[in-house]
Amino acid sequence: MTRTLSLVAIAALSACKSGHSEAPTPVDARNETTAEVAAAMDRATDPCSDFYRFACGGWLDATPLPSDQPRYGRFHALRERNILAMKVILERAAAREDDKLGHFWRSCNDEAGIEARGIAPLAGAMARIDTVTDTESLFAVVGELHKRGTRALFGLDVGPDYKQPKVNLAFLEQGGLGLPDRALYRGTEPRLIALREGYLAHVTRVLELAGEPPKSAASAAAAVIAFETSLAEISVEREALREPEARYHKLERDGLDAAAPLPWSPYFAAIGRSDIAAVSLSPVSFFAELTTLLAATPATTLRHYLRWQLLHASADHLPTAFVDAHFEFFGKALSGQAEIAPRWKRCVGFSDQAMGEDIGREFVAEHFSASSHGVALGMIQQIEAAFASGLPQLTWMDPATRDAATGKMHAIVNKIGHPAQWQDYAGLTIGDDHLANVAAAAEFDFADETGDIGHAVDPAKWHMTPTTVNAYYNASGNEMVFPAGILQPPFFSQQWPMAMNFGGIGMVMGHELTHGFDDQGRKFDGAGTLREWWAPEVGARFEQRTACVETLYSGYEVQPGAHLSGKLTLGENIADLGGIKESHRAFLQWAQDNGVDPRQPAMEGLTHEQLFFVAFGQIWCTQSTPENDRLMVMTDSHSHPRYRVNGPLANLPEFGEAFACEVGTAMRPPNICEVW
Repeated sequence: MTRTLSLVAIAALSACKSGHSEAPTPVDARNETTAEVAAAMDRATDPCSDFYRFACGGWLDATPLPSDQPRYGRFHALRERNILAMKVILERAAAREDDKLGHFWRSCNDEAGIEARGIAPLAGAMARIDTVTDTESLFAVVGELHKRGTRALFGLDVGPDYKQPKVNLAFLEQGGLGLPDRALYRGTEPRLIALREGYLAHVTRVLELAGEPPKSAASAAAAVIAFETSLAEISVEREALREPEARYHKLERDGLDAAAPLPWSPYFAAIGRSDIAAVSLSPVSFFAELTTLLAATPATTLRHYLRWQLLHASADHLPTAFVDAHFEFFGKALSGQAEIAPRWKRCVGFSDQAMGEDIGREFVAEHFSASSHGVALGMIQQIEAAFASGLPQLTWMDPATRDAATGKMHAIVNKIGHPAQWQDYAGLTIGDDHLANVAAAAEFDFADETGDIGHAVDPAKWHMTPTTVNAYYNASGNEMVFPAGILQPPFFSQQWPMAMNFGGIGMVMGHELTHGFDDQGRKFDGAGTLREWWAPEVGARFEQRTACVETLYSGYEVQPGAHLSGKLTLGENIADLGGIKESHRAFLQWAQDNGVDPRQPAMEGLTHEQLFFVAFGQIWCTQSTPENDRLMVMTDSHSHPRYRVNGPLANLPEFGEAFACEVGTAMRPPNICEVW
């Protein structure tokens, strides 16, 4: 099953291949770049004490957190620029009378129409919820809700079978919570207790807005939260589900009925796939215990829960009172965001979710040049060569495992820019009702995904829209994907020194490549099959090294008392450690091929090699609220930006040498973690 493993968001348009000299840069452009880099730095900070502050201090001091975001960094700035580009595309579509994308955009911005309709667009779904009297009727309705994007009780995703990666499998996953993580229901800290009290008030408020009298709304909300708490109790912690073996338990239909005796037939019929022959449970224990929980839960509570889940999933598309209530809790209380984003910006996001490849087609035509694909591919190949050249230096690997790792790397498929074949939205019907349009788009996407169950995997399919400022590695497909949205300035430019390009997009490429060999990715072979292809003793030595990484990052404190989870973030941290090492090696090879001395000045006060590290640090300059930091520690598989900089660099001896850091300083500890 495809997972988005990376939160990196750095942009690129082009790079010089090995053997090519650095392109001439206009003096004005180089001076502007020099000024921008210098302004973002804090030279009063010792780079050997806190490199994140050294690279980003000027930017942090000069950049306030936007009121409509709980977190804002350099890659968010690129995302904002892409949003503006998408807005232009959507407004142009809206000017065309019969344009489906334009119709979606107009309906989303029709606030008067949304207010006038109230919750009437939910009447049909609410009526179906009223039919729930037992588990059979419950599962039929849950299937209908899943089709429209409401993930009640559990989730359904579709992706390659871990053992037969050329065939798609249905993955049933634990879920059904209103809060972002099970730990929020269980924590005994005063902050979490207060948060749950706020959640109770929020659920009550939303039910009242939907027409429940205050007293019955309060009673229903209490029942809903008690039920969700029970779901949280039977859920497995995020750290445990990082292991692919914990996410994969394939069962034929008879085995499914035995392991989790629930009314699956009504559910599969409701989603239009009564013919499903096998599924994977993630994890089995959740679904086994769900059987007992549902048997002990009154039908009245289940109906309250489903109504809440439907309203919760639909809140952003309902009248202003619902939108504001949703933001007050999930935006302000949970994430610390000061103000809600303007309507048009939210509608850009909804449009991208609904018809992302229609927007992407025009975005690519206007913002992704024909030469960008080849240049990006050439730079990826440089990073891959750097990874391969480092394998013989890893004394913990044996020759057979090293050869197999090299073979897997050569088998990686690189997808760049956009899909080869665009999604056809001919089957999607769009009208004047915004919420109905959102539901229709969700059902269209759901049908597209579930239609793949049991059929051959389409190797050309993408799992991000082309405008996305992100990238991912997919272990089952052994592929790296770099959308056009991330292959943009200002984080990569032909007018920048190559040190900056390798420190930026080069590190992203190395990060994604290393995901194929992190603690999860290494368990899949070059064909995408989950199997043990390492010699046992090599695997043991690998795990010794990853244990060092886990311990290191668990010691990092993001907010007072809030430490990173070294286990939850392990895969991303391994990828960060490997990514900077591979991009640095590739940069040095480029410098050698092009006659550039990395120790010579690149701009005032920085050598080419030092500029490489500063450019890397500056892509992670980020402001965020304390609330967002604490939530991130609990739910995000990525480390805080400060430690995505200081962690990898403190464990790269070449960094300490470049800045003449003495052994024993914070950025050059005597003992380091090294995996790849």
